[in-house]
Amino acid sequence: MNTAKARDALLAGPRGFALGLVSIVGSILLFTLTVVSIGLIPIGVGVLATPLVVERVRAHANFRRELAARWSGVRIPSAYRPVPHRPGLAGWVERCTVMLRDPATWHDLRWMLADMTVGFVTALLPPVLILYMAYGWVLALGVWRPIADAGGDWFLFVHVVSQGTAYAAAALGTAMFVLGMFVNPALLRGHFQLARALLAPSREAELAQRVDRLTETRHDAVDTSAAELRRIERDLHDGAQARLVAMGMNLGTIEALVETDPAKAKQLLAMARESSAEALTELRDLVRGIHPPVLAERGLADAVRALALRLPVPTDVSVDLPERARAEAPVESAAYFAVSEALTNAVKHADADSIWVDLSYGSGALRVSVGDNGKGGARTGAGTGLSGVERRLGTFDGVLAVSSPAGGPTLVTMEIPCELS
Repeated sequence: MNTAKARDALLAGPRGFALGLVSIVGSILLFTLTVVSIGLIPIGVGVLATPLVVERVRAHANFRRELAARWSGVRIPSAYRPVPHRPGLAGWVERCTVMLRDPATWHDLRWMLADMTVGFVTALLPPVLILYMAYGWVLALGVWRPIADAGGDWFLFVHVVSQGTAYAAAALGTAMFVLGMFVNPALLRGHFQLARALLAPSREAELAQRVDRLTETRHDAVDTSAAELRRIERDLHDGAQARLVAMGMNLGTIEALVETDPAKAKQLLAMARESSAEALTELRDLVRGIHPPVLAERGLADAVRALALRLPVPTDVSVDLPERARAEAPVESAAYFAVSEALTNAVKHADADSIWVDLSYGSGALRVSVGDNGKGGARTGAGTGLSGVERRLGTFDGVLAVSSPAGGPTLVTMEIPCELS
């Protein structure tokens, strides 16, 4: 067994113990409060109490979802319906009604009932397998004597009444510890799999949630496309078009001066040539902003490497993509501009001296991570560039996650479901 697996097996002990405490205390308390508050709805008190209690239940369930993903890699989706927050008594009645009509509320109650019973037992198995060895050796080192004087003690199926039976208990405890080193992570994962089976929304709820999300992102995509068209029109009008108009006026003047003032005409020709070069440069930049040629010709990996080479901060790009396999052009474009925005933010705002980009593909999704060792504090919302990235990815049912504590480091992770061809 390698060091990482041994560490995970040992960590499963205290983690299981903590889960057992949360299960037996948190789930029992919240389940009881929820049942009581719902029961008090007919007399009016429950209308005010139920929304508050159900919010705490959802926070409890979401905390368990977070632990499941962090400790065992078990992802438990949620599908809570939006809750209105209108003021006044009518608002409380509306919140209470929406919450009680939400199937996810009853999934949470069902889960808490199982969590305080079966979940409690499954959570305690990892620490028991570890601690029983300590108890067995405590008996073998002499504690068995006062216990034997009181009639002995049962260590599982070993009746400890003598030094020999105490050594047998120690040997059995050691065997349990060795077994725990192999099965503890699986036992902890089983606890979270039970939670997933009870908390996860039904197939119909998942589909409805996805339809709502796709509807929202479709509107965002339409708005983004319209804004992009306006930007392109503005750039053409203010840039290349203005230079071409000026060049045409210069050519007209040259026609009038070519016979009378050749030196002035030659000077205007040089200016016209300069304007045409600048217009061509602006057009190329505009085209690159719409769809970079390197992305179309060589794919996402090389396009991101080209981005990294242009940055003033040292940037390391790691690629783990199937050779000569590419995603569809719209997906690659979305990923490229998402990486570009994340890199721009890192350079402008992070004060970082090192940036890294990881590209990988697995489980039917393109995964991109952009990190830096800067000052942190990045977040989505409030009209930031990351909000635009989130909307762009949402068009493809993709997700964006940002981890950026104060003081850094910052890690922006993007995942887009797609197939490579």
